[in-house]
Amino acid sequence: MTTVAVLGTGRMGAAIAQRLAASGFDLAVWDRTTAKAQALNVGRVAPTPAEAIRDADIVISSLTNAAAVRDVYVGPRGAFETRAGTEKLFVEMSTAGPESIDDLSQVARIRGLRLLEAPVLGSVPAVESGTLAVLVGGSPQDLARARPVLERLGEIHYVGGFGSAARLKLVANTMLGITTAAAAELLAAGTAAGLDREQVFWALVRFVPALKAREAGFMRGRHEPTMFAVHDLVKDLGLALDLYERANAAVPLTREARALFAETASESSDLDISAIVNAYSSGNRGPQKANPGGPRQREPGREL
Repeated sequence: MTTVAVLGTGRMGAAIAQRLAASGFDLAVWDRTTAKAQALNVGRVAPTPAEAIRDADIVISSLTNAAAVRDVYVGPRGAFETRAGTEKLFVEMSTAGPESIDDLSQVARIRGLRLLEAPVLGSVPAVESGTLAVLVGGSPQDLARARPVLERLGEIHYVGGFGSAARLKLVANTMLGITTAAAAELLAAGTAAGLDREQVFWALVRFVPALKAREAGFMRGRHEPTMFAVHDLVKDLGLALDLYERANAAVPLTREARALFAETASESSDLDISAIVNAYSSGNRGPQKANPGGPRQREPGREL
């Protein structure tokens, strides 16, 4: 039987561990906060990453950021310190940016270790139903070995070499940020224009069906349980902007979305990203940045 180690039992890591345990895999789990790992009541709880992967065939990590990824893998008693590492396959699922996985893959190559990147599209409900989109970068041969585990989490989409999946994940999360911010704005604008809020939301969902999963947040102000925290999206949009800037891409909507979510994070950091509706509630119409010279003026002989 395949044994899987899960490093990091935050919101997503915990759901992944529970899904794999329910699928019949032997499990070992580790988290910096031991109580989080113990509370899952699945598999063996290890005191360090190195100890967690001791008997594992596949190692999955779901961590906060690039610093956490590097520490868990190459820090003291990290996952890459094991002498038996060449027999294992490491699957890094964090959203930490392409530079993070590039650095990690170089270390793995030097040490003769096997590594895949596999960030995912979807949140906890998608993990629980096995309907994530798993974006994979790395060797197709290593993917073949990991497939029986990853396919229990959702649909596998092979992207290419290291860093390609990380870049695609940032593009996808950018789309999520922009559409979520747009929905909050248009709900407020449509209501202000005299439309029924339910009708406005219905129309928006016709164009962006994924909004339906956050109906309780958009329509009833219920932003918990958190599927995707505001502070996590701010982090991801920051990584995305770094990527786009290096590519000399024009991304004004991404910049505006990050500014809106950063403002929301000042009061609602741990809530779900649907909390951006608060920027438009109680008469607050959100940041007013455009047009420092005032309203556009009609030019003679030209319709605006």
